[in-house]
Amino acid sequence: MNTLAATALSLSLLAVDSQVQETPMLTVTPNGSQPGAKGPADYFTGTVRVDAPFKGTEPARVTGATVTFEPGARTAWHTHPLGQTLIVTAGSGWVQEWGQPVQSINPGDTVWIAPHVKHWHGATASAALTHIAINEMQDGKVVDWLEQVSDGQYAEAQ
Repeated sequence: MNTLAATALSLSLLAVDSQVQETPMLTVTPNGSQPGAKGPADYFTGTVRVDAPFKGTEPARVTGATVTFEPGARTAWHTHPLGQTLIVTAGSGWVQEWGQPVQSINPGDTVWIAPHVKHWHGATASAALTHIAINEMQDGKVVDWLEQVSDGQYAEAQ
């Protein structure tokens, strides 16, 4: 290859590199750059904080967030059209499928809830719980919220 051809190839590679940098295919969202939000009382009992929400870019359907439940806090009963994955990162909690016994969840545990399964999850009465919740969107929806978990239902978990 002569020098002129090598130079042209190098310049074209530089042009490709600069183009990729202008339209990145990878996005880093710095920790703390998105505001957290209090979990709304319509969907949660107790003090719940939702941080670092994320959403894929189409055609991806993934959404999620880090959710922290103070002791005694929990979700309402709900379902997901395409299921849900929980990755427990701190504390102690419970998860329950409608009509089934409560199950304990702890750091390092991964929970898969199948599509359309009525369930709830949250902290134990004495310890906070933090998990990453990962869902997929179907027709613009990731969750169907139902009734609150009653204090009696929650007490049965203990």
